[in-house]
Amino acid sequence: QVNLVESGGGLVQAGDSLTLSCAASESTFKTYGIGWFRQAPRKEREFVAHIGDSGRNTYYADSVKGRFTISRDNARKTVWLQMSNLEPEDTAVYHCAADVWGTVDRIDGYDYWGQGTQVTVSS
Repeated sequence: QVNLVESGGGLVQAGDSLTLSCAASESTFKTYGIGWFRQAPRKEREFVAHIGDSGRNTYYADSVKGRFTISRDNARKTVWLQMSNLEPEDTAVYHCAADVWGTVDRIDGYDYWGQGTQVTVSS
């Protein structure tokens, strides 16, 4: 089990950058791949990015590839999502979660969701 807490959201303008953090306090953090998902109003939660437990492997949704970078530091029990060239379509609540079943981009493989952090991109 792991408790994840997101932070770093805010209100930015199109083209700006923002970095989200997903922090844990348990040592089990290093045993999980971690994914970022987002949910916009009236839309389903969608996959954004994934990083393997060691940090060597990463995977991105096509909509964010080349603009977002996921990274982690297991000693600091933290995963980051660096977002650049933000677009109004990126506006959503961003959640991190543990990839318990190793599904990478399938939401049904995830558990231990954080409460989310709001990102709003104005045009």
